[in-house]
Amino acid sequence: MATGKFISFEGGEGAGKSTQAELLRQRLREQGIEVMVTREPGGSPRAEAIRNVLLSGKAKGFGPMGEALLFYAARDSHLELTIRPALSRGRWVICDRFFDSTRAYQGAGAGVPIAALDALERIVVGQTRPDLTVILDLPPDVGLARVSSRTEAGGPEADRFEQMNLNFHQNLRREFLAIAEAEPWRCVVIDANRPAEAVAQDVWTAARERLEL
Repeated sequence: MATGKFISFEGGEGAGKSTQAELLRQRLREQGIEVMVTREPGGSPRAEAIRNVLLSGKAKGFGPMGEALLFYAARDSHLELTIRPALSRGRWVICDRFFDSTRAYQGAGAGVPIAALDALERIVVGQTRPDLTVILDLPPDVGLARVSSRTEAGGPEADRFEQMNLNFHQNLRREFLAIAEAEPWRCVVIDANRPAEAVAQDVWTAARERLEL
């Protein structure tokens, strides 16, 4: 059985990653492809427990390096219990955030040395890297306004990272774009400051071209 494909969605807050991951799942299923959507932090029972600690702010006192280690502990479980088994069975996996988010949030955003993140990535991720990473690019002020509107409409309260200041989110955006520039064979940047249907069409085009659908 052929190994499945691994697709990750990245970008700042409010960029529409969850929406686009689900829309892509639907398009792939229409092509007869067995596909699952998962998320980070999370995706396995242990990783979901760590997610609650991270996004609630309870881990803030551990400092940036402590948070990075928790993200990688969650990622290790996610890979072991969810992602790798699915790929080995030939299923495609779409992940809402993966290691690029750690590089952006804990690296560029919080100052964890890139050498430390590189070491964690080698140990935990190894060769299980996305075949395609879709970076949804959006001005941070627009994304944060979307988060605020969602909360006002009765959605979940802003999490620990959504509450960070605009400068933090501007650093994230610069880092995601830098990652895309450094790894163009893996990453594609898509303008997310448009209706979801238009963004979804560009995502589908990128998936078809990059993954030879």
